[in-house]
Amino acid sequence: MDATHRIEEIITPSVSAMGYEIVRVQVSGSQQPILQIMAERADGAAMTVEDCADISRSVSALLDVEDPIASAYTLEVSSPGIDRPLTRLKDFERFAGFEARVETRVALEGRKRFRGILRGVADGAVQIETEQGLAALPFDGIQRAKLVLTDALIAATAARQ
Repeated sequence: MDATHRIEEIITPSVSAMGYEIVRVQVSGSQQPILQIMAERADGAAMTVEDCADISRSVSALLDVEDPIASAYTLEVSSPGIDRPLTRLKDFERFAGFEARVETRVALEGRKRFRGILRGVADGAVQIETEQGLAALPFDGIQRAKLVLTDALIAATAARQ
């Protein structure tokens, strides 16, 4: 198990108990690694700086005990933002109707990059309407995905807050 998955296992129960959901855990850099934790409120409300600080304090205490990263590292806690990464199946359902960019690990239909309107999930595959038609991308084959910043996304986000 890699460090990212181990860290997620360590912090998820505590972060969930605090009323948040982990969106992504990422470790980057080698000299002085950066541990990035992206979270959102489980109740759908907007994240605040105080929310990020609360998560940071809790995660720091847990990781000080478990010590999953051998060297010194920098911890960054943030919200996903408006043009957020899509990392869970439920993200693709939640943001159906919005434009997204999706990159797969291996070529499907002769390509790895897809851009279009999300149409939800069917049989474990992300449905995305592209200019070439509807594509079904197996969720476990998605390398990265994120929403595209559009007027529709901005309007929907503003209406939620």
